[in-house]
Amino acid sequence: MDLKAWIDGYVRAWNSNDPDDIASLFTDDARYHTEPFSAPWEGREEIVANWLARADQPGEANFEWRTVAVDGDVGVVQGTTRYPDQTFSNLWVIRFSPDGRCREFTEWWMEQPAE
Repeated sequence: MDLKAWIDGYVRAWNSNDPDDIASLFTDDARYHTEPFSAPWEGREEIVANWLARADQPGEANFEWRTVAVDGDVGVVQGTTRYPDQTFSNLWVIRFSPDGRCREFTEWWMEQPAE
């Protein structure tokens, strides 16, 4: 698993909104939890469709991140997402398949208070 390469691909997809960029990140049967206790988007097609339905404009957000932990096929990332009028703290748990694509993604996000 190459966590940096996967995050770079995620940010590329985030900024391009290209369905192929998004799809390349996930296995056919991947599960994407937009928050820990919600029903996940299931399967690559549903992930792409829901991602595009909620897409940011290219370049709208700035994302900085650091690795919290890597254990076997699991990577944990802490990030900060900055929009022009909002900033969010993020925690991602990414479970990888042997080929380096994500098989399960869970994100926690919290809006930071305005400065």
